[in-house]
Amino acid sequence: MIENLKALPQNLRDSVVRYTLHPTSDRERSQATFHNLFLHLQSVRVHRNTLRVAYSFGLGLITTASFVLLTLTGILLMVYYKPSTELAYGSVKDIHFVVPAGRFIRNIHRWAAHLMVVAVFLHMARVFYTGSYKKPREFNWLVGLALLVLTLGLSFTGYLLPWDQLAYWAITIGANIANSPREVTDALHITKFLDVGGFQKQLLLGANYVGQEALIRFYVLHVAALPILMAMLMGVHFWRVRKDGGLSRDETAPRDPNDVFSPTKTYGLMAVVRGRTPAVGRGPEGTVQSWPHLLWAEMAVFMFTVAVTLALSYFFDAPLKEMADPAIPENPAKAPWYFLGLQELVSYSAFMGGVGIPTIALIGLGLIPYLDRDPRGVGKWFGGPEGKRIFWLSTVFGLISVVALLALTVNCGWLRNWIPSIPQPVITLINPGTVIVLLYAAWSLWILRRTASLRLSAVALFTCFLAGFVVLTSMGSIFRGPNWQFYWWPSQWPVH
Repeated sequence: MIENLKALPQNLRDSVVRYTLHPTSDRERSQATFHNLFLHLQSVRVHRNTLRVAYSFGLGLITTASFVLLTLTGILLMVYYKPSTELAYGSVKDIHFVVPAGRFIRNIHRWAAHLMVVAVFLHMARVFYTGSYKKPREFNWLVGLALLVLTLGLSFTGYLLPWDQLAYWAITIGANIANSPREVTDALHITKFLDVGGFQKQLLLGANYVGQEALIRFYVLHVAALPILMAMLMGVHFWRVRKDGGLSRDETAPRDPNDVFSPTKTYGLMAVVRGRTPAVGRGPEGTVQSWPHLLWAEMAVFMFTVAVTLALSYFFDAPLKEMADPAIPENPAKAPWYFLGLQELVSYSAFMGGVGIPTIALIGLGLIPYLDRDPRGVGKWFGGPEGKRIFWLSTVFGLISVVALLALTVNCGWLRNWIPSIPQPVITLINPGTVIVLLYAAWSLWILRRTASLRLSAVALFTCFLAGFVVLTSMGSIFRGPNWQFYWWPSQWPVH
């Protein structure tokens, strides 16, 4: 027994860590990857081309690091936060002004949320432009779209929790967007029998107004339901990245002359022992061990994300306005910045801007990998030089068309201004949002006809929508003031 007590520390360590902490060979590094929970999410080896910063920019890792920061700071904020309409605002003020380091923790939470939203959008764009949605990665593209929606949902539900004027009226706008199908049902005189908008608003708020029921629903969604679902889908996303062969790469790129390649040579389970498998020609040539090469890269990205978030949190405080007051509306009342493009479209047609166009965009994104079945261009930015040319042309077309249309509406109004008696269904079907969608679709079809390439047509359409999103978001953020009127700068807003 005495000998066993002496050996207890070493035996305890061996029972927990079943590999050497300082591997000196490829076999030991492979064993460490297999026996570690977090490293096991990755393959044993990774292609060196996927470690290049200019290929992925670490956007997926930035998103993951932001989620970790949000989880840790969110738990700390939950200790002091009270999800009650009477107590929520006071508890946030206490966090901001009384709790030691509370303001800094809240700032980190706020900026990590913004950084996560930006990183998710950019990550989706990177995956699309490098053709990383193609077979066998189609399902993981759909999982990524679901994660995008969940990210927006997490940020949106957290927006209400401070219970200040900014939060209250932003969620009120979101509730009105959920209620927007009434624009169609009212025009068809069927709201009494089929009130889709009212049902969505009730489901979101638990009532017909933003109150205690809405706050507790948003709180539960924000701190429990959505994070758990997000963590589960992130696990599936990482697992599928590994099972689908890691990050996509250009298989046609010239091989490193230092790599010894033989089409008859394959490797066993740990990519170290020679053997015969069906994976001929896909051995470890051009690859490096995930530990330490990939692990170091991941740690560097994580440290970069933390550093940027901390810097922003130190210099810029999360906003906190007056306590929410339903009797004093904000003017202008604006949604969170990532929904301002939709708010701009909603100002022309609530249904098409808030429901129709986003639904069309999501369905179109989901169908991309199942319509573009050409295996070429995987791992290449824009699919090659021709794709890069289409990208720049589409960027110019997307920007000019949406700016021109917005300039027309600002200076001349739209159909309702020209023909006051025009029926509402016409306004719903023919508005700047639908016109933009039709222009972008026509441009994409023209590219398809000129190039006979579905891939280049998809690049054109995706780029146009991306350009439109940027312009519409900028329009709502900068150029819309009281009563949603156009102003060149907030300094020109009328003084109350």
